[in-house]
Amino acid sequence: MLRTLVLLACLAGPAAAGTLRVAAWDVGLARGGAGVLLGELAKPPSPQIAAVAAVLQSVRPDVVLLSGVDDDHQGMALAALATMLAAGPDGIAYPHRFRAAVNAGEPSGFDLDGNGKRTDWADGWGWGRFPGNGGMALLSRLPIDAAAAHTFRLLRWHDLPGALLPTRADGTPYPDAASAAELRLSSRSHWDVPVTLPGGGTLHLLASAPTPPLFDGAEGFNRRRNHDEIGFWTAWLGGAVFPDDGGQPASAPARDFVVLGNLNADPADGAGLRDGIAGLIASPRLQDPRPTSDGGRAAASPGHAGAPELDTADWDEAGPGNLRVDYVLPSSDLAVAGAGVFWPAPGAPLAEAVAAASPHRLVWVDLSLP
Repeated sequence: MLRTLVLLACLAGPAAAGTLRVAAWDVGLARGGAGVLLGELAKPPSPQIAAVAAVLQSVRPDVVLLSGVDDDHQGMALAALATMLAAGPDGIAYPHRFRAAVNAGEPSGFDLDGNGKRTDWADGWGWGRFPGNGGMALLSRLPIDAAAAHTFRLLRWHDLPGALLPTRADGTPYPDAASAAELRLSSRSHWDVPVTLPGGGTLHLLASAPTPPLFDGAEGFNRRRNHDEIGFWTAWLGGAVFPDDGGQPASAPARDFVVLGNLNADPADGAGLRDGIAGLIASPRLQDPRPTSDGGRAAASPGHAGAPELDTADWDEAGPGNLRVDYVLPSSDLAVAGAGVFWPAPGAPLAEAVAAASPHRLVWVDLSLP
């Protein structure tokens, strides 16, 4: 393993002194039933879980947003994952963790898919087989100020300025007026989580994991929701004020923040409404480090308009081709010291582990500390 880590220095390398490595990764740890992931983590690691650990122990982010990970509402699976990551000679300790309820799998009480039932997977406030299915979590080596965090899971979709709410062909609300009035914007949640920096400052992590813009009918429910989940950040950073889940009005931080997560949208390719992600990237309050990888370049999808080295998801076998859907976008006032997508070229160290871990690739950005 030591030889592997030395070879990996040319791929991601450890964060340099005086920098903070912030990462986002959809780890693909969503399972088919409540408690299944926790049960897996109580056993010797499966090939996939071992691969997830190998990637994180090699890239060694100081703070990482994990999406696509089941939440058991007590944080037991997240704690078990952190324990596994800390083990062994290459272990990395994450003593600080943040998790909160998500809309995925949370029953809405409405028939959101219009099939006459109110208990299907598609009838949750966000799609999911059970509450917390495919949620989000933060692991951090630095203290998290959970008391100062804002979550926006309960925000109604129609409260977003300019919301692209789905409608039926006749222009009436989809799926009906009663449920449309209560639809939540977040398929999982939107978080503003402050992390305390070594010098005493604060870095705000603005985290989300919007729904894929797929599996739609003519109303375009998921495409519109994906667009508007991303649009939440554009509106918030542009000065909009939203009530958090405690009912308190919350404004965006003035400086020192990072928007991160699997946003499930590519500005050049794929099925999404591209102006949503393009508008966020173009926000004057953000900068795009345009992280790249040799693996993405080598796996270019024919016919795509976007630069393949920017891609973060390997979907060639699944239909849409490889896309850039995972992001770490620092605020414009922060100094970026480096960035990358952890996607080794074929035959490079950990290339097989990366492929075994998840269709998504970890994205990292190194920020210079003040």
